[in-house]
Amino acid sequence: MNKPRIGVIIGSTRDTRLADKPAQWLIEQARTRQDMEFELVDLRDYDLPLFNEVASNLWVPSQDPNVIRWQEKLAEFDGYIVVTPEYNHSIPGVLKNALDQAYREWNHKPLAAMGYGGVGAARAIEHLRGIAVELMMVPLRNAVHLGGGEFFKISPLGQNGPMSEVDALLRPSLNAMLDELAWWADATKAARERTA
Repeated sequence: MNKPRIGVIIGSTRDTRLADKPAQWLIEQARTRQDMEFELVDLRDYDLPLFNEVASNLWVPSQDPNVIRWQEKLAEFDGYIVVTPEYNHSIPGVLKNALDQAYREWNHKPLAAMGYGGVGAARAIEHLRGIAVELMMVPLRNAVHLGGGEFFKISPLGQNGPMSEVDALLRPSLNAMLDELAWWADATKAARERTA
């Protein structure tokens, strides 16, 4: 069986987003592993309209070429890590829209998350887990939360330091999340292949 392929999705498209810094740190650390392959997927590269299809692609094939391109990209992966900020106690609207633009492509795959912000995007990640359940995904228990004083060490709102300033603190939670992701990615990949 080939190694599971994991899409690391940057869940913000704002011009002033911080997402690139934690996403780059995460993918650099993840790529040191031998049990999974990782690809960075930036929502900025997908000009997704607000959801306007007849129905979910579970029921009716999507028509918009940008949406179809997004679905095709998602189908390449055996699991996902979403890197997200927290907006008003939830995920960014652009991320929710991207989640809504597919259905079958998400099914029976694990979803992990890294959140950043004042409380480490804890509430956003909790909302993300509920959405994942409806998309027939496996939301992981372990996550990476970059919050509080550690967030301000690397944020332009604070000291704007490098991710190495918080690496030692985040590494244990990252390792726990990736270990859990590897287990679920293997299990769900094998099950999908058996029932294909």
